[in-house]
Amino acid sequence: MTRMSMVKALNSGLRLALEDDPKVVLMGEDIGRLGGVFRVTEGLQKDFGEGRVMDTPLAESAIVGTAIGLTFRGFRPVVEIQFDGFVYPAYDQIVSQVAKLHFRSRGRVRMPIVIRIPYGGGIGAVEHHSESPEAQFALTAGLKVVSCADPNDAHWMIQQAIASDDPVVFMEPKRRYWETGEVDLAGPAAPLWSARIVRPGRDATLVTYGPMVKTCLDSARAAEADGLDLEVIDLRTLSPLDLAPVVESVRRTGHAVVVHEAARTLGLGAEVAARIGEECFYSLESPVQRVTGYDMPYPPSRTEHDFLPGLDRILDAVDRARAY
Repeated sequence: MTRMSMVKALNSGLRLALEDDPKVVLMGEDIGRLGGVFRVTEGLQKDFGEGRVMDTPLAESAIVGTAIGLTFRGFRPVVEIQFDGFVYPAYDQIVSQVAKLHFRSRGRVRMPIVIRIPYGGGIGAVEHHSESPEAQFALTAGLKVVSCADPNDAHWMIQQAIASDDPVVFMEPKRRYWETGEVDLAGPAAPLWSARIVRPGRDATLVTYGPMVKTCLDSARAAEADGLDLEVIDLRTLSPLDLAPVVESVRRTGHAVVVHEAARTLGLGAEVAARIGEECFYSLESPVQRVTGYDMPYPPSRTEHDFLPGLDRILDAVDRARAY
């Protein structure tokens, strides 16, 4: 086991993917000499050359369009979108081309593209730098969407995503980039398209992903003071959803609280809550609760902590569920 930050874990995973397959190439704004604004790709251009780790113009649509062309020549591009709010110029390429070419070609064309997107708030940034657009990709048929929550998952999931023949939108919680954790470099890795229980419990189930996993774990530890034993499930894969562990958990606890940073209306929590209702109707002792961001543009950085779900809001939702 090696302790490292999520940034270093992603860098390590990318390095191994570059070493393993000469067809893997990295593309993005300032990812070469600078190593990316978050230094995720630091040192990779020096070691693998400008033909494998490419600095691009500030043109997200062109970056993804070029990546599509490279797949036709047998390459496996890994594209970095510098910040979540900058992905929209490439949105047409992603949903109209990347997501559909495999189906349009009746399976003859594969799209082994990974689109890395640092997302979420909590870093005191200005607008367009703290958004949570994951649901916009999760609802697009033909895309797979995952989000790592800790360094160990970051190290392994990026390698698994690159090895996949399907296009993967890889969401990286930027507020967790500098937090450290144990990374098992020897493996084995958990399957990419699977959820996992990160904290077992018996009184209620917290369902979350990405940056909110740590927040939910903090909430579960705080709840111990009140004698509550909360189970925390990290979805990990947002499309396709792996809800088998969630269903099994809610059937035991009878209460479910879904937590994410993105806005409430039509957020991923709405789908998760609906599916829990379908599968666990006779086990639920209260309606599924949701703790989310608000239905508004991301606020100025000085007020972002009032916008982001926190320990108090999560525990209030647990209390509402158990008091129902």
